[in-house]
Amino acid sequence: MFTELRMGEVWDHMEFDGQIALVTGSTSGIGREAARLLAAGGAMVIVTGRDAARGAETVASIEAEGGRAKFIAADMADLASVRSLAEAAGEVDVLVNNAGVFPFTPTAEQDVAGFERLFDVNVRAPFFLTAALLPGMAARGRGSVVNVSTSATSYAVPGAAAYAATKAALESLTRTWAVEYRGTGIRVNAVAPGATVTEGTQALAPEAVAESGRRSPLARTASPREIAEVIVFLASPRSSYVHGELIQADGGRTIG
Repeated sequence: MFTELRMGEVWDHMEFDGQIALVTGSTSGIGREAARLLAAGGAMVIVTGRDAARGAETVASIEAEGGRAKFIAADMADLASVRSLAEAAGEVDVLVNNAGVFPFTPTAEQDVAGFERLFDVNVRAPFFLTAALLPGMAARGRGSVVNVSTSATSYAVPGAAAYAATKAALESLTRTWAVEYRGTGIRVNAVAPGATVTEGTQALAPEAVAESGRRSPLARTASPREIAEVIVFLASPRSSYVHGELIQADGGRTIG
């Protein structure tokens, strides 16, 4: 249950006790860390991804720390798989739309297949997954959705035209869903990570990520855990009056 903090009260460490949290793309990187933190807070976490072995490893790491989790395989590029995930997940209290793909390609070199995959995974999948789960949250009178965007929607990154457009769409959905579900007890917010060192970013463009981190006022990159902490804050009762917002977690990159 999402409740307000009253004078003199402190948040219970098990603030997600009795809740079910679904984190997409949670077999690695930011999603994995978010899943671990939600489980540490008492949630039963649904771990999703395409790789069953990595899913099992993530579940095992959560259980080793005393948490509860299960893995449901899902391919976010496949709409039928997204719908099967929603059905298998059932009643979800916390939804973190984290899964995404981020190949950078100059506009003139962007092929149609790559463009479509970006929008299928980064926009279509969270749209229809959220659409499937929000009515149940509304019926129960509670719920929290956190969408994972990128700071690249706030400043120009050469080669990121299609990718940034997908995340800008996700930010727009955040605001629209917040208004569509007003008065239902559901909160919808987004976080925009800056340069973060994950398996994916290191495989794609480690030097570009490092340089982006150096350009931030903090002059460094983020760890997945630092971004996951913001996600969990937005999902938790600690942010009970934060709604329809985008939190920049980018070391100040968007301001200088």
